[in-house]
Amino acid sequence: MSWKFKTILLVMMSSALACGFLHHLVPPTVLNFERLHIFLFNLCTGGTLLIYFTEGCPALSRRGTLFLGLALAFAFCAFFQWYLPTIFIPLVLAYLIEMTRIEHFGSRFPKGLFTLQDSVPKKFHQAALLCLSLGLLLSSPVILNSVYLHWFTIEKLKLDTFFLGFSFPVSLISMSVIFTLMKQETRPITAVLKEISFWSINLGVIIFFGFILANLFAAQVTISSLLFLTVAFILYLYWHEGIQLQQKAFLTSGILFLLITSLTGILYILLSFSPYYTSDISHPLLRLHAFTALYGWNLSGLAVISRHGDFPLQLHSKTVILLHWLTVLILCPLGYFQPVFAILAVLAYTWLLFRVFFNQGIVDQELTALQDTHLYPAQKTAGSCREEHL
Repeated sequence: MSWKFKTILLVMMSSALACGFLHHLVPPTVLNFERLHIFLFNLCTGGTLLIYFTEGCPALSRRGTLFLGLALAFAFCAFFQWYLPTIFIPLVLAYLIEMTRIEHFGSRFPKGLFTLQDSVPKKFHQAALLCLSLGLLLSSPVILNSVYLHWFTIEKLKLDTFFLGFSFPVSLISMSVIFTLMKQETRPITAVLKEISFWSINLGVIIFFGFILANLFAAQVTISSLLFLTVAFILYLYWHEGIQLQQKAFLTSGILFLLITSLTGILYILLSFSPYYTSDISHPLLRLHAFTALYGWNLSGLAVISRHGDFPLQLHSKTVILLHWLTVLILCPLGYFQPVFAILAVLAYTWLLFRVFFNQGIVDQELTALQDTHLYPAQKTAGSCREEHL
């Protein structure tokens, strides 16, 4: 990865977090920066890194660069509420993602998801691309209906709620990496449990979203509890089956963030249907849930796939992970309510990204032993890639 691409990612991801605190300077009634907060991280960064990781080239291709430019255009058009371009831009973005998926997996129909021939990591990878392309395709009619046509109205289906769905592909590609870095010589029962985990995560999230739209309390609690148990099982499996690479420390930390995200999500559902549902209680819990999801779990996966050809990194894993937890669990939630902590959160987060992207620190010798035998995806030479750009 070139220093130019690393710098773009660092600026974009730092700006995403900073946008989450700009309500201290500009009232949301004047400009609501929440959309940029979500778009810059999930779609612009996550979607671009998904293409970069899938293509496996040393630098971002022209297709990836085009995706990044259009994703930024989509983000800012949605932010400024220029809705006409936002109807057409996601269609082009979806086409770019689908072309990447078809080239990598060799089929327009995702038949690999429904066969035992494809491994669970490969299924998660294809599901991430498919989920992103479908989300982009659906965003056009959702925007068209919400802004112009008003054919139907669903109370829970607001544009900002729909845009949150762009975080799911990032979760799926992180799961792909986690299952890739597990031992392949497993018992048949373990292989079956991995397959069940794949479908539990994918179908569970889709069904859960449907229950949210239908406002079904018991169903939401049930499916979110099942998702929590699935994540707990994946943590158990990765703890015992994960290969001892430097990446394991980052990804284990990410799964722990996901467990907290799942738990706070369940607590928020219980709170929302209780008489204690007030902004003083619900808002801090919702902020903690959002920060652990975006900047805890999703960042752990993006950090690994962004440097997938560079591990082991020259940094001490425990120090970086400790800084990550301090930033996400303490500084970010406090920063949402207190400006001084917001400044500290952005500074700490930017320093964290700088260390991850630019290899600062001491080599962590304990986690490097098996690096050369477990690269993912297989690295390509510059000659086998399309013309490099970034």
